[in-house]
Amino acid sequence: MTLPALPTDLVTPHALPTATDPTAAIAELAGRFLTPNYRNANVVFTHGEGPWNIDVAGRRYLDFSSGVAVNLLGHAHPDLVAALQDQVGKIIHQSNYWHNLHAAPLARDLCEQFAAATAAATGTPWPARVFFCNSGAEAIEALVKLARRWHAKVLGRPRPGIVTMEGSFHGRTYAAMTATAQPKYQAGFEPLVPGFCHVPFGDLAALAAACTDETGAVLIEIVQGEGGVNLPPAGWLRAVRDLCDARGMLLLLDEVQTGLGRTGTFFAFEQEHCAPDALALAKGLGGGVPVGAIVARDAVAHALQPGSHATTFGANALAMRAGRVVLEVLARDRVLDNARDVGAYLLERLHAAFDAQPYTIDVRGRGLMVGVQVRGDPKRVVDAARDRGLLLSVAGADVLRLTPPLLVDRGHCDLAVERLRAAADEVLLPVASAISA
Repeated sequence: MTLPALPTDLVTPHALPTATDPTAAIAELAGRFLTPNYRNANVVFTHGEGPWNIDVAGRRYLDFSSGVAVNLLGHAHPDLVAALQDQVGKIIHQSNYWHNLHAAPLARDLCEQFAAATAAATGTPWPARVFFCNSGAEAIEALVKLARRWHAKVLGRPRPGIVTMEGSFHGRTYAAMTATAQPKYQAGFEPLVPGFCHVPFGDLAALAAACTDETGAVLIEIVQGEGGVNLPPAGWLRAVRDLCDARGMLLLLDEVQTGLGRTGTFFAFEQEHCAPDALALAKGLGGGVPVGAIVARDAVAHALQPGSHATTFGANALAMRAGRVVLEVLARDRVLDNARDVGAYLLERLHAAFDAQPYTIDVRGRGLMVGVQVRGDPKRVVDAARDRGLLLSVAGADVLRLTPPLLVDRGHCDLAVERLRAAADEVLLPVASAISA
């Protein structure tokens, strides 16, 4: 088969088009050459400073999205900038055939955090091991493979079934997408990976009924992020842990968004008084550099023997150096204390601003992972907030999600709430008033 020749302007390298408006030039290029799976807002950012993003025109936006909960330290944190500049001049990538200076120390630090957290939850520190990858979805894929291999190769009896929660979001790769119990992410990509089933979030009886002799693991987000900042019922995760122990199943946690202090503790499970067999991390671990990881109890982690799982870019020197800096800053600057204190203040201010509004359904969150559930179109509110210089995102069908850098202060929160309330009033009040009339 002979393919038609491409138009000349599509095979000739292009410089950035000359235009009075550089935003329009970038948007034009994106419209021609990027796949159309994103609905990019018509803004081009050039740099950032702390919790601020700055666009090509020099306009400043208060960033309460943080690249979807990624930029824990904000933008251009001096420690991270200096470390990455230094590392780029030395070595960026090498294969996992060899060691580098940063992967093992970062793994040690994560295992120490896990041991301390499990000791607080169970009375005994659990030794652990780490596998590094590049993203949250890859970390979830690794958890799925780990659970299935542990039952099949270590215990000697395959139990491939995995139960996840309705409203969850675990990623876009195939096992992660199948684990994601939201049909809108799966439509058109069938057939999905076999062995998964879904039950209502927080429903212990439904979970117990869904688990069979073929079920090997339960996978949970402690706080559902993309699903709508949904919080678990008190004591539910502890009961799930007991169920897993009674049935010989692994408890797997997706802490891709909640980990690294987002909810006010290093791991969100610390607030639930129980511990998982393994968990997934990503997002904030690299402070903006792509890093994913699983942290697994030592006995479970040994299921991953040579040749069983790997990644080309995982644990490269640049990403590992970034992760070490993030953990150093979190510890040195008492960032988790700030996430708890300022997070509580942000939630208080949001309650004060939104509880009495006719379009408000709920205000909820933990630490600096907060949502305002509204009647009406939250995407229009996000657009109106951006016009006022505030960046945030939508979670679920009707929740305005705020996930600022963990270094924000009360003044930043006051400004964010003021701008968000003005945007919500503009978009949602007319509709709410018309309905009440």
